Amino acid sequence: MITCGFIGLGLIGGSIARAFKQNRTDIRIIACDPNPETLRLAHSQHVADAVYESPCSDYADCDYIFLCAPVSCNDNNLEKILPYKKKDCILTDVGSVKSPIFAQIRRLGLTDCFIGGHPMAGSERIGFANSKASLLENAFYILAPADRVPGEKVEAFRSLVLSTGAIPLLLGEEKHDYVTAAISHLPHLIASSLVNLVHGHDTDGLMKAIAAGGFKDITRIASSSPVMWQQICLTNSANISSLLGDYIDLLSKTKALLDARNPDGLYTFFDQARMYRESFLDTASGPIKKSPVIRVEISDRAGAVANVATLLAQNAISIKNIGITHNREYEEGVLHIEFYDDNTIFKAVSVLAANGYTTHVQK
Repeated sequence: MITCGFIGLGLIGGSIARAFKQNRTDIRIIACDPNPETLRLAHSQHVADAVYESPCSDYADCDYIFLCAPVSCNDNNLEKILPYKKKDCILTDVGSVKSPIFAQIRRLGLTDCFIGGHPMAGSERIGFANSKASLLENAFYILAPADRVPGEKVEAFRSLVLSTGAIPLLLGEEKHDYVTAAISHLPHLIASSLVNLVHGHDTDGLMKAIAAGGFKDITRIASSSPVMWQQICLTNSANISSLLGDYIDLLSKTKALLDARNPDGLYTFFDQARMYRESFLDTASGPIKKSPVIRVEISDRAGAVANVATLLAQNAISIKNIGITHNREYEEGVLHIEFYDDNTIFKAVSVLAANGYTTHVQK
């Protein structure tokens, strides 16, 4: 029997715990959380076998301890758990920035037992009540082992992550923070900056009134939690600032092409971006624009994708593109389906809902 302890049981921690219970029969789960209702639900729904208000001696049985509270609580929670941690227990976290937790791990001399974790899945709805076992299915789960963790421990944890249905990827913590700064953190800064730019120039409200298509697509993520992104920017500031500097340089070069009315340079600029963007696994053809897309929650089992496609085909609904979304940190739904027009979406959502599927329309 494997014992997994959770410090914090919100959306991500709760979803990992649910996935373990759904997919394994050899895992015992103990959990602590400051929210009494969370503990009541976790215990009554048989997600946690034992619940506590704070770490206690029961955690001495843990083979793995997941730090799933907000990043700002990690340092304090690490200190609280150490008196109960057994020698060969592996510690892990679920944060989107690794540098701060690794600094604390090194300070405490825990580099032989810490594997940083980052499940790239999420939802706009938060808390344990919205957690689900399927949240991690076919989503990337980044693993960043500290330098003294034995290889067999890393492999054992990788196997544990695989049992949630996620796709584990090994990365060093510095590489992780740089990559996420480029593909996640900087885009949020850019989206928010673009929204603020338009806001500052929209003196009569006309820009907001007619904003659609590309503008809404590339600024959708600006609706994310300002508190969360404030903390991410403060904890990964060096990487974000470096990439932001490169982006500013690129914008300056692009401005020079515009000012010079350079046709070849402008064509190359757009063509290089188009070709690289179209090489993404889940991209549609053509330039970035508003696409009629839904995301569907499906179980990770043989024939699940085919069942959805067949159901739509039986109802004369044509699909333009279909695929699994592996990075769902800010998206809901496992299956990404693109249609030819907006009208088709309403019919597809109706048909899928009538057959028990949960869908999310891309905003």
